Amino acid sequence: MKKGELIELEITDYAFEGKGISKVEGFVYFVDKSLPGDKVIAKIKKIKKNYAEAAVEKIIEPSSFRIEKFCSHFGTCGGCKQQDLSYEKQLSYKQEQVVDIFERIGGLSGFEILPILPSGLTQFYRNKMEFSFADKRFLTFEELSTEGEISDRNFALGFHVPGVYDKVIDIEKCYLQSERSNDILNFTREYFKSRDIKPFSVRSGEGLLKNLVIKQSFHFDDFMINLVTYGEDPIVENYFDELSTQFPYVTTMINNISTRKSSVAIGEYEKVYSGSGYIYESIGKGKFRISANSFFQTNPLQAEALYQTALDFADFKGNEVVYDLYSGAGTIPIFISERVNYIYGFESVDPAVEDAKINIGLNEIDNFKPILADLNKSFTPLIEELGIKKPDVIIADPPRSGMNPKTIHNILELSPEKLVYISCNPATQARDIKLLAEGGYKLIKIRPVDMFPHTYHIENVALLTKS
Repeated sequence: MKKGELIELEITDYAFEGKGISKVEGFVYFVDKSLPGDKVIAKIKKIKKNYAEAAVEKIIEPSSFRIEKFCSHFGTCGGCKQQDLSYEKQLSYKQEQVVDIFERIGGLSGFEILPILPSGLTQFYRNKMEFSFADKRFLTFEELSTEGEISDRNFALGFHVPGVYDKVIDIEKCYLQSERSNDILNFTREYFKSRDIKPFSVRSGEGLLKNLVIKQSFHFDDFMINLVTYGEDPIVENYFDELSTQFPYVTTMINNISTRKSSVAIGEYEKVYSGSGYIYESIGKGKFRISANSFFQTNPLQAEALYQTALDFADFKGNEVVYDLYSGAGTIPIFISERVNYIYGFESVDPAVEDAKINIGLNEIDNFKPILADLNKSFTPLIEELGIKKPDVIIADPPRSGMNPKTIHNILELSPEKLVYISCNPATQARDIKLLAEGGYKLIKIRPVDMFPHTYHIENVALLTKS
């Protein structure tokens, strides 16, 4: 077997990150863009001692789980990689992958596995989209095959090609956010292209346009446009003027200004051109203010199901002191506030703590205190300094990297009766739970929650108790 060789394979299983698996005489092939049940011709891309990576060249026999793709950008864009797999099978494989991670990687057993919660919406479910400008447009195979000069190759607005930092696919219609979002995306592209306004180039350090970020509310008539630019330019005000005329449903327009050459879609400062500079969203009974750069659950309708699962797992009696780690803008504390005695929220990002304070006022909550704390360091000295009570229950919702070992050590020191662990990365979650189990906690049950249909990403809620 050599790199570039073609081989016929039957796909029998599915791996995390959406690759089909084929086994031939004990040797494993991970085949990109294949599904269980497919019979394919695959090209070998990489060879290791015990496995090889390959990609589909031709489907000889399609899987019965295959469905027709609904997006013209499928296969090139890095999102929605599972949209050709029936949603029922997406859910089934996500559940299997979570269980496999916990049992095989975590070495955990004897816990209850509740069925995965499907998303109510499988299209147009996101309240935020972040698009990138680029001075190199990704060219299709058809364009490269034609003779003559290719037009518009030096301007793109859409998504980065997977694994290629400097090329962007021009997205005309995305099925993740509303049709209004697509209208503004296409208007923005044509507005700046027609005026020869250049995208920012990391290589040359020249150009203006970096990102277009669109946020919209599912529960209120709020719609935010955030244009991220490299420095200031009068054209931005002209763009917003025309935008407001064309799209009167836009309620606030913001220019984030960056002087850094990085591709992060956040400026060092911002200018609000119209409206309040915020939108508002609800989860459960809670109302939350969302600024241009603050984090909020991107599938707010399914976030309620996620938080309700955590609430059900905690089974509060009403007298508990709760610590919420990585509490962000206070969404979980406000969601559970009616069911507990008091909540202390610990968060590393200062603007998120300020948003949490605003949200306390919006919801007239008097039993939640947000606290700025570096959760990459030990936070128990801060608890002693503030003189706050130890927790009966801890809720943790860390980033994909999981919890810092010092945070895990702090949890073991605090010794709450229950721990509810929410994660967007079951692998790091299982790793952390294994450490907590070694420290005296027992994993009782888990429940996957599908927040991102057509992707391989999955949220998971776990309940641990002191053993």
